[in-house]
Amino acid sequence: MHFLPEELDDYVVAHTEDEPPLLQELTRETYQKILMPRMLSGPYQGRVLSMISKLASPNNILEIGTYTGYSALCLAEGMRKEGVLHTIDINEELHDLQRKYFDRSSWGTQIVQHVGDATEIIPQLDMTFDLVFIDADKPNYPTYLNLVIDKMNKGGIILSDNVLWSGKVVENVHPDDESTIALLNYNSLLKNDVRVETVLLPIRDGLTISRVV
Repeated sequence: MHFLPEELDDYVVAHTEDEPPLLQELTRETYQKILMPRMLSGPYQGRVLSMISKLASPNNILEIGTYTGYSALCLAEGMRKEGVLHTIDINEELHDLQRKYFDRSSWGTQIVQHVGDATEIIPQLDMTFDLVFIDADKPNYPTYLNLVIDKMNKGGIILSDNVLWSGKVVENVHPDDESTIALLNYNSLLKNDVRVETVLLPIRDGLTISRVV
């Protein structure tokens, strides 16, 4: 979803860093072969993720929701030379496509894939993180936050995607709309959680940056 007029949005994209060729290839293959390709972060948001990662210079990164691996590759661009990125997705059918592009990148040996339920995998990760990207099933966002918060290094960054949910967060919510209700609760949780300071950015479908204090 774009919150700017199309002409202005085009100008913003035109004056942002170009999408790397490998990610262009991944985008094409995702659109050709995978259902719901709009789940990709996309070139503009991908450059935002890359820039945040480069500014944070993380050693350990956790991504919850891999999809075809686009955002993982963007986040890996800012990772330290000795860093490791752990990425979790419940869909095992995407594993080989992810790995193909991971291995073609400069960070193939530093990206660890996990297939399964993130709520079960995260507690098993015996490490702390400098950067976490939450982009999976929306009803579990609060659960993911509570699972990762004690694994964050001080000053670490938690990124949360789709927090505006196509603008539904400011519309009348149907009682059966579990995802919108969960995101409303999640956004309030972040705003009021004294463990983090948060800024919600109207980038694409909404991206929240939370810094662990």
